Amino acid sequence: MDFNLTEDRQMLSNTLTRYLAERYQIEHRNSIAYKAPFHDPSKWKEMAKLGIFSALVNEADGGFGGAGADIAVVFEALGHALSCEPALPLLMATRLLNAARQNQAALLEGTAHYAVAIAEPDAPYDLSDITAIASDDHCLSGRKTSVYGGNIADYFLVAARAGDHLNLYQVHATDAEVVPYGLIDGGGAAEVLFDNTKAKLLIENAQSSLKDALDAGTVALCSEAVGMMDVTYQITIDYLKQRKQFGRPIGSFQVLQHRAVDMLTEIEQSRSITIKAASELGGPNASRYASMAKNMIGRSARLVAEEAIQMHGGIAMTWEYAVSHYAKRLIMIDHQLGDTDFHLHRVMGMLNST
Repeated sequence: MDFNLTEDRQMLSNTLTRYLAERYQIEHRNSIAYKAPFHDPSKWKEMAKLGIFSALVNEADGGFGGAGADIAVVFEALGHALSCEPALPLLMATRLLNAARQNQAALLEGTAHYAVAIAEPDAPYDLSDITAIASDDHCLSGRKTSVYGGNIADYFLVAARAGDHLNLYQVHATDAEVVPYGLIDGGGAAEVLFDNTKAKLLIENAQSSLKDALDAGTVALCSEAVGMMDVTYQITIDYLKQRKQFGRPIGSFQVLQHRAVDMLTEIEQSRSITIKAASELGGPNASRYASMAKNMIGRSARLVAEEAIQMHGGIAMTWEYAVSHYAKRLIMIDHQLGDTDFHLHRVMGMLNST
């Protein structure tokens, strides 16, 4: 497998990385991530003008990318900057709108926000446990939880049952009861309640389309985590070189060198499995490799976050120091779209069924 980026993807990576480095420094990120609307609308529109969102969509649907590698490039760069912009719900929405053959120009231009409402309090990850129901006249009843980007959504794409089918519906945000809130690691989400709420049927029997959106979202989160781990590792290495104890840099102590190597090993293993998962996206093995990547990312991200804090000492727990925010996001990313246990059981189930 060739791990090198194509010329177009390298250009995309350079453009987004340079933009975020110049316009989205950690101080700015922290000033917006924890207060409504939990992102920067002006930066969102600027990224749309750069064509970043179009890179997540294939050419036939108005974009210029859409492959797993394109998703990985965008989200790894967002991870480097610890971006709290609602790119994950946008990505998942594009996959579903593509499947429904719906126009998504406003979404890609950054003028409309979509959020994907799948998870429920008693069904946080598994599609088979969804209980939200749709009536014969396409009215929805039920509750959706942890709807990422739901705090600013204009439309919700909702998974709900109609008889024996799991369908996809579109609901205008003004027709639902939305309870917005901020996330502990930055960014926003919402609880969404439907009570005989009118909806538009987009896809009947949408199981495979929802699965694809979740797989794409999982690959995106893994790529974001790889970007965050890269930065966390580099900050830690710089600190080990600068901090002195007993008259010498603490990075000269062999035990810390070994721990730093363990961090790097975990990061490179995570990068490799994420590249593999991205390459399989859209294929018959997409779910298997997405789950394998998410399981490893959950474990590796925790190790990198904890090791970075321990090797820094108390400074890494302060608000002003970037590592504290990277570590918090790395820990919490395990709980988005399925944690390590869920994805381990998912892979085991796939292997047992073959």
